[in-house]
Parts: sequence; structure tokens; C-alpha cells
Amino acid sequence: MKKIILFNLLLIVSTPLFSQCNGRYDNEIFSSVTKTTVNYSDQFSDNEHKADIYIADGDTETNRPLIIYMHGGSFYAGDKADTDCVDFCESFAKRGYVCVSLNYRLVPLTQIISFLTSASEQYNEVLKATMDAKAAVRFFRKDAANGNTYGIDENTIFIGGYSAGGVTAIHLAYLDSISDLPTSPVNAQNLLTNIGGIEGDAGNDGYSSHVSGVISFAGGIHDLNWIDDTDEPIVSIQGDIDNVVNFNCGPGLNNPGVVNLCGLNEIHPIADNLGLINDKLILPNTGHTWAAGGNSNSDFLQAIEFVKDFLYPLLPFNNSTSITSENTSKKLLKIVDVLGRETDVQTNQTLFYIYSNGHVEKKIILQ
Repeated sequence: MKKIILFNLLLIVSTPLFSQCNGRYDNEIFSSVTKTTVNYSDQFSDNEHKADIYIADGDTETNRPLIIYMHGGSFYAGDKADTDCVDFCESFAKRGYVCVSLNYRLVPLTQIISFLTSASEQYNEVLKATMDAKAAVRFFRKDAANGNTYGIDENTIFIGGYSAGGVTAIHLAYLDSISDLPTSPVNAQNLLTNIGGIEGDAGNDGYSSHVSGVISFAGGIHDLNWIDDTDEPIVSIQGDIDNVVNFNCGPGLNNPGVVNLCGLNEIHPIADNLGLINDKLILPNTGHTWAAGGNSNSDFLQAIEFVKDFLYPLLPFNNSTSITSENTSKKLLKIVDVLGRETDVQTNQTLFYIYSNGHVEKKIILQ
């Protein structure tokens, strides 16, 4: 496993601002949380469009970052009350976030066999789940504009999840237009058009579905070409022998009848080359199910800490410019060593990453 030590100039500048948080967003400073269940769609009223909202008891902050987390289950199973969902949301709510566990449309049990053998149905289901997640993001922005019941910062919303939830989160952020989708052998562009286009049919229209970053627990992306240099920061945690959502690229569920998904080991080199803010935690000799047990699994606890550390410098404080905003025009130009010589990525060496916006990062990748 590689460990990246990153000396980011933005983080150095922001340090005095972070100190004003008094442990908030870093440590679990609250001892208990309250869960509230809502229907987040104004077009559908069913269990698939319900969300559990976790807020720490006694937290009086009214401008909190929001994390939306989605369960796994291969797009035909799972629920917002799954163990990992509860443990994830309770942990981040105790740190001062508002955390949401989200349900989304699933394949009916009577159609599972057809779903597992039809690429068209697979595209359709993933697109529906992605559009539901977009509606959930808009729900909270709509609420923020109309009284802000949940006390969120509408400019700091993160999306994430485990397995199918992680797939959905990545697709929400990185699928930018209908034209990104294929027309053959499956006309996925028509499928998306039929469920409302790039913003979907689940409602809360008129509000943005943009997010500030992506959290992937064993998630993946269908098409690596969807990743570009304007995309959002991403943090991924995945086992290196995962073949359910392939650590590299391969058919979903390790089933030749399912469309390809590409995991951490393919996503992050591209993110590095594009200059996207990103980090990864590789779990050695680990498969796909590590997150399902929540806090009972040490890998899950490690993942929580890793995500916490990744998100912390992305949070805006005292109206400072967020790293996410700055990154939209940032592209990696070259990597140089301590003598200024251009080089490729190397382990156990001090390297400087030079970006098009003048930003420089000093990194040491330990093997």
C-alpha cells in the first residue's frame, strides 16, 4: 500500500482558519445524534425516495457541510438503515456534519434475472439511481433557500456511498451530459432522455445538483473518459482484490453479463494526471465486503478517518475560497524533482507537482 504525504500550500494558508473549529469536523465532539426521516422527492412518494437525516444533539451551528451517503446492494438490494450507513452517518454527525443516508430506486425482485443479463436494464437502473441522488442534493438546496430546516451550507455538499452507492456517487459527479453516454450497442442517451434528461425526473427542479466532492467506498465508474479536469475532488477506499466492483476494470459483480466498472486503481492515476484533488486508500488482500459490517470492521474505521482527513481541508471557513472552486481551472503541467528535473511519478522521492494555475504541491509517495 502506498501512503502519500502531501504538503499543500493551500492547506498551509488555511491552517489559522481551521484552528477556529475547536475540533469540529475532525473529532467526534458530540455524544449523540437524532435521526429524522423525510421524503426527498416532490415527484415520488415511496420508500425508495426516503432519506434519514442525522444531526448531532445540541449542535447549534446553522451553516454545516452536508454529506449524502448511499447504501450498497448491487442496485437490487440494500437500505438506508444498513449498518455501514448508520455508522457512517452517526460518526460524521458527531463531528458536526449533517449526514444523510439515502434510499434510491432499485430493481424489483421479480426483475433481478433480467437485470443481470441486460445491459440496457443495467444502464437504466444506474441512471435512475443517479437521478434520484441529484434530486436529493437539490432537496437540501431547496430547503436551504426556504428556511434551512437542517442548518446546512448549501455550497458544501459531498456525495458518497458503498458499492452501488459509491458507483452512483461517482456517476452523479462525473457524468456531465447526455452526450457522454453511448448510443450503441445500448442507446443510453435515449434511456436518460426518457427519465428526464441529465437532471432526471425525481424533482426539486430549479436548484443545483452540483457537489463539492465524492466519497467512494468500493465504488467505480463505467467510462473512464467521463473524468475531466473540471471534475470534483474524489477520495476512494477499496480492496486490491475486489472483483465485484473491479479494483481495475472488469464486469460488475464479476459477471460477464454486467457492464464494466473501473475502480480505484484506474480512476486515481487519471485524476493525478488531470490535477484533480484526490486521495486513495488501498486495502491490501481485501475484497469487496469490508464496509458492510460498519464499525465492526477495522478497515471501515480506517476508511472513516481517511475520509475525514480528506474532507477537512475542502471545507470553507470564514468565507475563504474553497479548494473545490480553485480546482476548476487547475491542470497538472509537470512533475519535477528537488533539482528541478522533469520526471514521472516515483515512490520514496520528494517531488513537486506544478499546476496550470500556479499552484505547487510537494508530495512524497511512500511504498
